Amino acid sequence: MSDKSRPHQIVIVGGGAGGIELASKLGPRLAKPGRANVTLVDKNLAHLWKPLLHEVAAGTLNSHDDELDYLAQARWRHFLFRLGSMDGLDRANKTISLAPTPDEKGDEVIPRRKVTYDTLIISVGSVTNDFAIPGVRDHCGFLDTREQADRFHQRLLTAYFRAHTQHGPLREGQLHIAIVGAGATGVELAAELHNSTRQLIAYGLDRFTPDKDMKITIIEAADRILPALPARVSMPAQRTLNALGIKVLTGERITRATHDGVETAAGLFIPAEIKVWAAGVKAPDLLRHLDGLETTANNQLVVRPTLQTSRDENIFAFGDCAACPQPGTDELVPPRAQAARQQAALLLQSMDRRLEGGPLPVYVYRDYGSLVSVSRYTTVWTLMGNLMGKWSPYVTIEGLLARFAYLSLYKMHQLALGGIVRVILLTLANLLTRRTKPRLKLH
Repeated sequence: MSDKSRPHQIVIVGGGAGGIELASKLGPRLAKPGRANVTLVDKNLAHLWKPLLHEVAAGTLNSHDDELDYLAQARWRHFLFRLGSMDGLDRANKTISLAPTPDEKGDEVIPRRKVTYDTLIISVGSVTNDFAIPGVRDHCGFLDTREQADRFHQRLLTAYFRAHTQHGPLREGQLHIAIVGAGATGVELAAELHNSTRQLIAYGLDRFTPDKDMKITIIEAADRILPALPARVSMPAQRTLNALGIKVLTGERITRATHDGVETAAGLFIPAEIKVWAAGVKAPDLLRHLDGLETTANNQLVVRPTLQTSRDENIFAFGDCAACPQPGTDELVPPRAQAARQQAALLLQSMDRRLEGGPLPVYVYRDYGSLVSVSRYTTVWTLMGNLMGKWSPYVTIEGLLARFAYLSLYKMHQLALGGIVRVILLTLANLLTRRTKPRLKLH
């Protein structure tokens, strides 16, 4: 598999939740004994847990407060970090190519280079799928990255400051927000925006009447919100949105986006100058052209139950970018955070077995339920049968217990990256500094 005179080279491409957790656990496990070198490649210098992006966009979370520097994490957890974006693969020579890295002016900082691997693990996540609908790319915000979330927040603040100081009345839809897609991201974002726009009034932008001038609308093509989750999750979430005055339109498919709003296939026009597209995901287009690796229509890499790609046993893929079969069914593992965490844990065992020359374990998806947080207003938690026993296919919990479970997910991620002592110190620091900061990011 590799030259025995040197350590095995494991390269992980993508520092999202799954990639950074895997690198952080593999590093101490393999680097110190000299069994393997672990390298993490990402186009960003810092990691932010993706489920927090809707809070960054709304301004209820400062992205710089919760980011983790890859270089620092690499030093602490005994792996290497390489800044760059993979743009090519040479399977015959076992190398990946990294595109040149420019600065903010477009000048080249890091030249094109190659990274050699013995085992390549691809974990590049997913990106928003606009389905080639006219106007979406030009007029809608996206929440795939921290930069996009920060950009949307700046656009939101600019719109409200401009409206607060302009002469004359507001235009129709000037401060209306349209969110296309009522999955978890769309629902959670709507609730956070309801919270943050009311906070703006408390901080002095009080020219507006919330229910009249600051409307939020969610548009969903399916017949209910949260269509990928059980109805027992969507029903209480829908009740909360209704109570907040957030308008929900289901069974409406968007056909065009403009500066002034969005149009549906039924001929409905929703006026909104502030728009977010959260209506679907796909794997990055790059994967479709990776030296002959097999992909799906959504660009996902086709993998075996061992998470090895179908055409190359030296290349693994997991998380949202992988199309992994569920044994005994015709279905694929859903692109959910819990699946990526489970797969990262499996790959930890797989790398041990691979270095020892033993058979690789296979992945079986276990659904531990669904959690949706509707900002500070409510949280819905559905536990699946494999947690509650065969006589309870699901149990739905709302309120403080569900909120605690939701918050614990992030703590579990932090625990995987830094251990219990670090999590305790970070939690204490947040509690001690909470009263010294505004409840909303205002710049």
